[in-house]
Amino acid sequence: MLEITNKGFSALQLPPRLLEKLEGAKIVTPTPIQAEAIPVILEGRDFIGVAQTGTGKTLAFALPILAQLRKDDLALILAPTRELAEQIERVFSMLGARSALLIGGEGMHHQKNQLKGRPDVVVATPGRLEDHINQGYRGLNHTAIVVLDEADRMLDMGFAPAMGRILSQTPNARQTLLFSATMPREIADLAAKYMKSPARVDVKPSGTPAEGIEQDLIMVNKEEKQEILSQLLEEHKGSILVFARTRYGARKIARYIRGLGHSAAEIHADRTLAQRREALEGFKRGRHRVLVATDIAARGIDVKEIALVINFDVPEKAEDYVHRIGRTGRAGSKGLAIMIATPEQSRDVRDIERLLKVELTVSALSRVKMNLSNNGRPTQQSRTPKKSGLSGHGKIPQSGQHKQRRFWAPAGAKRR
Repeated sequence: MLEITNKGFSALQLPPRLLEKLEGAKIVTPTPIQAEAIPVILEGRDFIGVAQTGTGKTLAFALPILAQLRKDDLALILAPTRELAEQIERVFSMLGARSALLIGGEGMHHQKNQLKGRPDVVVATPGRLEDHINQGYRGLNHTAIVVLDEADRMLDMGFAPAMGRILSQTPNARQTLLFSATMPREIADLAAKYMKSPARVDVKPSGTPAEGIEQDLIMVNKEEKQEILSQLLEEHKGSILVFARTRYGARKIARYIRGLGHSAAEIHADRTLAQRREALEGFKRGRHRVLVATDIAARGIDVKEIALVINFDVPEKAEDYVHRIGRTGRAGSKGLAIMIATPEQSRDVRDIERLLKVELTVSALSRVKMNLSNNGRPTQQSRTPKKSGLSGHGKIPQSGQHKQRRFWAPAGAKRR
């Protein structure tokens, strides 16, 4: 793999037309997942790729697909969210493919016209593709390659039945590619059901965040979370992505941030496709400094140089934490992720630490102590901060400075 990385994409036996597209886009060095996946996929084998967000998975399947796709064959890419589907379709368009994008929130008529044009590639969310199938679309019988991108997220969102119905419309002889940032048992079951002796590449162990991301944990009481958020927004410069657990919470947080005088947009299921596009585009171009999102956006935001990811709400599933913080520190750059948690969420934090196999650093901005005494129920104990500005006056310590000792240890670790 090192030799491939040193020689660039020319070492991957890709057609000159694709190498020219990459050169035009100033993409010169394959990422690890690209160097590992492309040769295997070009052999025509089914493939499972486990790699984190921001590692270049889209090119890892787009390049070998276009290198081997024959005339009148179709490549079908399924993605969990509209944003991710749009991101994938842009990559195929950049590489010169005739593609169709089938996502909710857009008119069916325009999408039907795209399908009538006999595209090489169809990028779709499962629900919208089923809508077209139910209205008579039969083009999947020409499918030569299927990609299940962010498969773990599609299962989390309840798309397993739809995925099964869609795959039943495709030929058994297809090549199936599955990409996921985590590898729970459900993904293994999915692979066993729909794939034939797949090759598997784990660029990093499942649950490993991208390198270069500093992770901090701030422990506070629930009623103090907004005040801490306000201080973080003042202390940290650059673009900031804030994650909420629910759409109601995202709306409330966005209103609070705008009330503080910061420009903020929001992405969640209650926003129309046009509103979500405007929010994401405004965030990319700097019109909105802050973007507040639910997990619907954790794997669909491809924005470079996000300075800080704030988990205002601890995610419901530990795996979602990895996807959230993967929005910063992309493509080898440095990043910072801060999680705000309450004493009642100690078990959720420990689940995240077990997945990461690391202890999160407790910030000096924390206002409560926690431990797992009393039969596992968290107890809290107030403490007096050391000139950290938490009274509302003075300068806040930069995240990554003035760290505290841990208040508890993950399961299996020695208590300090």
